[in-house]
Amino acid sequence: MRDYIQRPEVETDGIIEGRNAVTEALRSGTAIDKVYLAKGETDRTLSRIAADAKKAGAVVVDADRRKLDAMSLTHSHQGIIAVAAVRAYATVEDILSIAEARGEKPLLVVCDEISDPHNLGAIIRTAECAGAHGVVIPKRRSAGLTAVVAKSSAGAVSYMPVARVPNIPALLKDLKKQGIWVFGAAAEGTVSLYGADFKNAAAIVIGSEGDGMTRLVRENCDFLVSIPMKGRISSLNASAAAAILLYEALRQRLV
Repeated sequence: MRDYIQRPEVETDGIIEGRNAVTEALRSGTAIDKVYLAKGETDRTLSRIAADAKKAGAVVVDADRRKLDAMSLTHSHQGIIAVAAVRAYATVEDILSIAEARGEKPLLVVCDEISDPHNLGAIIRTAECAGAHGVVIPKRRSAGLTAVVAKSSAGAVSYMPVARVPNIPALLKDLKKQGIWVFGAAAEGTVSLYGADFKNAAAIVIGSEGDGMTRLVRENCDFLVSIPMKGRISSLNASAAAAILLYEALRQRLV
């Protein structure tokens, strides 16, 4: 039976194929989300492009040639495919500056390895609607600002700054030094949703769809917050959990 490889939905728009095309995209300053390189390729040109992509802040990953073939729209990818970001990434400092400019206590959403682009898009949409100042994602093991994320956000990516950092635990430590309380969503949390105080500077951490927060991220939270559950299902979708926490934060801040 033939082993079919489904074309990843995330790659159906914003895809850039081939050495010259990716080189020109980087040279022109196009925001690149991720670059896929054929695994085991030792070509000097590809190595140079990969180095340039990393300098530009893109994530560079090795990929099996079958994956590249499945992603390719032109069938002449030359061992390299880049995916353009729908907008440039912000910095965490940019996000905090926005809160300061508005005269508001910072409210950030930190996504710990949210890999589903629909979930990330939904979180960005809710964050924008609830008045958060920005969303933070990790560089690795996370969906990025691709076309599917933009579509799932219903256009919210145009208004909501998204920062990408190499290390989420290190980010949380830095935020705490700046006086920002870190609240992690966890089913076994010791603080009830309605007992958490989101009125001051806060970062809400949402874990991955399957495993929740990683151990180091969990350990760097000030509080683990649980959402009351009465049904037979013991967990919520990541974007639904984010929405519940964000709107409780908004409710408290409107009082």
